[in-house]
Order: sequence, then C-alpha cells, then structure tokens
Amino acid sequence: MHNAEATEILSKLTQVANLRVVSTADPALLRRVVAVKSFQHRRFANTYGDLLTAPGHAAAARFFLDELYGPKDFTERDAQFARVVPALVRLFPHDVVVTVLALARLHALSEDLDMSMARALAGDDDLNARRYGIAWQLVGRAPDREQQIELMLSIGQALIRFTRNPLLRHSLRLMRHPARASGLGALQNFLESGFETFKSLPDPHWFLSQVCERERSLATCLFGWDGVGEPPSALQAISVLI
Repeated sequence: MHNAEATEILSKLTQVANLRVVSTADPALLRRVVAVKSFQHRRFANTYGDLLTAPGHAAAARFFLDELYGPKDFTERDAQFARVVPALVRLFPHDVVVTVLALARLHALSEDLDMSMARALAGDDDLNARRYGIAWQLVGRAPDREQQIELMLSIGQALIRFTRNPLLRHSLRLMRHPARASGLGALQNFLESGFETFKSLPDPHWFLSQVCERERSLATCLFGWDGVGEPPSALQAISVLI
C-alpha cells in the first residue's frame, strides 16, 4: 500500500514539474499562468474576506489562501518532496501519507487546470473577470473542478481528524526533528501549520462547508454564464478586482 502511494505521489510531482518545464519554455504562456494564479488568489481573498477577518477563522482562511490557492512558487517544496518520498512513507503515520497523496493530487490537478486556463487566454495576459469567465468555460472540465473541491475538502477533514487524535498529534510532534533531519522540513511545517490553524477553529466542519458551498456556487455560475452582458452575481467577487 505504501509503495503504491509513494509511486503516485512521485507521479503527481513529476506531472507538475513537466507542466512547469512547458510554461518556462514559453515566456508568454508563463506570464498567463502567473496571471491566472494571481487572479485566483485575489478572488479567494475577496470571496472569503469575511472569514479572513473573523476572529477564530482568519488563520484557517489564510492557510487555505496561502497553501492551497496562492500563486506561491512551490518548486523547491515539490523538489524536496520528490527527493524524500521513500522517507515520507517510512517515517510518517499512514494517515499523514494519505493526506500528502491528496495534496499531491490537488496540486497536480490545479496546475493542469491553471495551464489550460492560461492557454485559453490565447496570447493576452490582461486578465479580468469577463476574460476569466470565458476562459473557464472554454476549458470546461466540470468533473475536474468538482474533484478540486473534493480534494480540498478531504485535506481539511484530515487536518480535523489530526487535531482530534491525541496519538497522531503526539506522533507529529515527535516527527519534528527526524523530519527535518531527513529533508522533510517543508512538509512538517505544512502539517504543523494546518494542525495549529484547524485546532483553533471554533467549528471546523462549518468552516469547510463554507469553503465548499462558496466554491461550488461560483463554479455553477461560471459554467452557467452565457458570456454576454455583465457577469452574474457570483462573479462580482472577481469583478471588483478589475
């Protein structure tokens, strides 16, 4: 089981690396990929503006924004993961390995969709709400958009389980020094950050439901918009960023 998971984690990281090679070889495409990621980061910050400023929820919202939705360059973290996947599956509890696999799947899927969006922008990286919505429709892939949400949900649910499992919490603390000594410091930081932010949530299941409901509502409107006239209400969170 662990070998299969390690193989898939490496496969997803390789997929992301290959997409980066393609975009790096085409400066215009790379600019559009960065524009898509930056736009989505600002959109998330607007859609969840209430949670980003709400006592008890701000840290978790920031964690999602920076670690799962941000335009941050994860090249170094990915390279680190790829080098130490065997150590990962050997040292970390199985529940953590499964969570890292979900993170790798989400990472690869998001990179693939972002690349597809960048290609759909067809030579222009001047991105606004209308052009973003049209690119979204050109890309399509509604099942993949839903899978993005499901993977995000599974990662959040795993972090909730970690906070409620004293043995796992203790194991994670004990892993701090061995993980860093084995080159797994970035992963350890991600897990500890997620653990601390979700532990502080007054109602973590409500928080996750808010994220899923808002993302699904936005996807429904993006797929349903006819591309003519003003963007629908669910796109206004993006429109104000123009």
